[in-house]
Amino acid sequence: MLPSPPAQAATLGVGYGNEQLWLGSFSSNGRQAYCMDIDALPPFGNTQHPELQTTLDNLTSVQLAQLNYTMGRWGESLDPAITAAVQLFVWDVADHETYVSRGGDGNYITWAPAEGRSTVLANLAVMRSEAAANAVMNPSASASIEMSDQYNGQLTIATLPASLQGTATLTNATFENGATTATLGAGTHRILGTPSEGAPEYRIGASFSAQAAGLGAGVDLFYTPGEQRILGTASFEPVTATAQTPMIPLDFQPEITTQVSAKFVAQGDPFVDGVTVRVTKHSWIAVNGSPIAIEAVGKLYGPFDEQPAEANAPPAGAPLAGTEQLTLTGPGTYTSPGTIIAPESGFYTWVWSISKEAQGANSKYLTASFTDKFGLVPETSVTPFRPEAVSKANQKLVKPGDAVTDTITVSSTNGRWLKHDGVFIPVTFEGTAYQVPGTLPPSQNAAIPADAQAVASATVTATGPGVYTSSEVVVPAGGFVTWVWEMKKQSQPVWIQPYLAADWADDYGITVETHSVRWPIQIVSEIKEYNVHLKGGRAFDRIEMTGFPDNHGTFTGDGYWNADVDEVTHTVYGPFTTEDELTDSLDLATAPTLTSITTPARNGTYQLGYTAEDAIKPVKPGYYVIVSVFVGDDRVQPFMSSPADIRERFFVPGDRQPVTVITQATPEVRVDEPFEDLALVQGTDIPEGAYLQFRAYGPQAPGETPVCDTPFFTSDKIAVTQAGIYHSGTTTTNTAGNVYWVETLYSATGKVIAEGTCGAPGETTVVLGQAEAVTVVTNEVVPGAIVAPKLADTGSNSLLLPFLLTVSVACVAAAIMLFSRRRTSQLGTDSDDSGDDDDSDDTESDLPHDVREDGDVIDTLLK
Repeated sequence: MLPSPPAQAATLGVGYGNEQLWLGSFSSNGRQAYCMDIDALPPFGNTQHPELQTTLDNLTSVQLAQLNYTMGRWGESLDPAITAAVQLFVWDVADHETYVSRGGDGNYITWAPAEGRSTVLANLAVMRSEAAANAVMNPSASASIEMSDQYNGQLTIATLPASLQGTATLTNATFENGATTATLGAGTHRILGTPSEGAPEYRIGASFSAQAAGLGAGVDLFYTPGEQRILGTASFEPVTATAQTPMIPLDFQPEITTQVSAKFVAQGDPFVDGVTVRVTKHSWIAVNGSPIAIEAVGKLYGPFDEQPAEANAPPAGAPLAGTEQLTLTGPGTYTSPGTIIAPESGFYTWVWSISKEAQGANSKYLTASFTDKFGLVPETSVTPFRPEAVSKANQKLVKPGDAVTDTITVSSTNGRWLKHDGVFIPVTFEGTAYQVPGTLPPSQNAAIPADAQAVASATVTATGPGVYTSSEVVVPAGGFVTWVWEMKKQSQPVWIQPYLAADWADDYGITVETHSVRWPIQIVSEIKEYNVHLKGGRAFDRIEMTGFPDNHGTFTGDGYWNADVDEVTHTVYGPFTTEDELTDSLDLATAPTLTSITTPARNGTYQLGYTAEDAIKPVKPGYYVIVSVFVGDDRVQPFMSSPADIRERFFVPGDRQPVTVITQATPEVRVDEPFEDLALVQGTDIPEGAYLQFRAYGPQAPGETPVCDTPFFTSDKIAVTQAGIYHSGTTTTNTAGNVYWVETLYSATGKVIAEGTCGAPGETTVVLGQAEAVTVVTNEVVPGAIVAPKLADTGSNSLLLPFLLTVSVACVAAAIMLFSRRRTSQLGTDSDDSGDDDDSDDTESDLPHDVREDGDVIDTLLK
């Protein structure tokens, strides 16, 4: 027998008060205990180790069970409102007469602080109710096991009280979560048998153990000689129960999955299958220490055009390539003998089976027969096929940047074209365009010349035998380009490559597989003088031609490719009334023609108009343009210069000039201040009855796109009788923003002669918000300074208008001369050629031929 632990004094635990007046637990031997004797001295002496008591004084079994239940459930609390209630409960049961004689709850509750008394009494009421209902004098447990099959069963636990929980431990079984132990209470619990590896039979056992703290008729007594006895929860032994099944006979279920050793098997090579065996029920049974032997049969079905559909059994009439057998002695991986040889291209699929009836004496150990499915992808091998093509280019003459296509006819040379998911396996054929060295057509050859460069490629994806058109590719540069078509396994999608038996390619330089990417040429030219005199004047042009092959003009053809065209035509079209007619949409077939000049179709610089044979002599005033045309041939693209090319224009002025209008609006005002627009009308042929109207639109927020839909101001019809400056008349607005002016010059019948554009430069008046304050400063007049006289109010805000009206005719003439000189300078007259012809030198006499809408001339006059 072990010696008793040494005695030690109890100390105050959790509660209210102090050593003189205490309501709560005492702490002794690592536990909390409660006073039993109200009148005894506190247990501050040598408190002995607690001992289990199933009889104590005159307490009944029910009272002992209630004391044990209450202290077991709440006695170890760290809440003084709970431990104080436990102490009151213990006094009331263990020393009831004294407790009642001293005033019971009403007396001893005063030992607790006033603010906590209601909580203590409420806890005490719960304890009395719970103890009366749940205290158990003799807790117990029982266990039983019932199996529904070899592995699935139920463990049933019964307890008193029903709320009792403990630890259940299984042998040769687990609970649903896979554990062999579980904390549980009364009820039925599902279990799963786990026999040892290879066992032909086994049994399941179960044990249950519950710590019955607070249950049973007893308490632990802490004795202090001559002092207060204190009580704690009884230290009863755990409640236990056990159960086991009879011996359970076992069987097992082997199953097979396979993975072919090679997914793709060449014709004439053996089919080999990797067989994986697993057990889906129990484990492989061993008899007398040795695993039993099982025979498996593998059948290889095929060939098929595509992966067979998965099915529980082969379809009726499925071709059978061969049969093999394997002896299985446990789970693991096996390899088929490899006696079946691939006869041709196609899909071949394995089906493996194990027959229970065919196993003889070992049949009893098998749960059932097994057959895997037909058409499983991992159990299928493929013999590849050989796709090839015959091709023909669809275009003969192209130009750099053109998209070209090709037509190919494809087939398989080793039998069937295999399928995937019900359709033929797609195969991509690549056509590579090679730049032929030099400038002449290539010669056919099986090898590609080392100096031939790949410049483009096209692809055709064939989805089975047939005729296909390639995807478009762009040819980048001039010269001859020939195609070589090929089918390369490595160029196919990864999943397709193994289905193909070999690469294929056709010859280089096949005639019908060659394009002439015709050379793009450039003809850059510029007229020497923009203005040409009507009488005796001549125009001169400098032509630069580039882009022709160096040997252009010498190739005479080879029977498939035509000879070079060695001529470029330069035609002078005109006269035209206005420059607006010279656009890319000009119909040259009906346009007036002055003359045509031809040059060789070869690279170089050509001077036109310098000889009697190619003289360019205009006979009528107007606008002219030179258009150069090359009709094209099998090596060079057609070319036509633009009729809108300003560098190829020249102007022959007449005796009279067209009517034009230049405008300038008041630049800036504040709201409610007057502003206006001015128009400078020029020309020698102003029609009788012509008139101007000015329209103002807005105001709009700055930065917005100008919109001129509905004017807020429209001027009177202002008669225009001669060249000069005309006023719109003033208007005002009380809104800040941009005001856009548009002037229109009409004939007497209302036909528009000239009209401005919305938002044109110089035709915007910025209206500012009203200034917060205006300060007037009077400056001293400096002696000798010129002071402008006060003018009559004419409705204009410009002090210079009377002067402009007086000198308008002079201004018009000056503006014309200024504009004519500036325009001539802007056209970039070639100084290197000056003096070649006296008839074209005098540009100062030429008149302007276009109208600017920006008011530059008016600004120049005002300056």
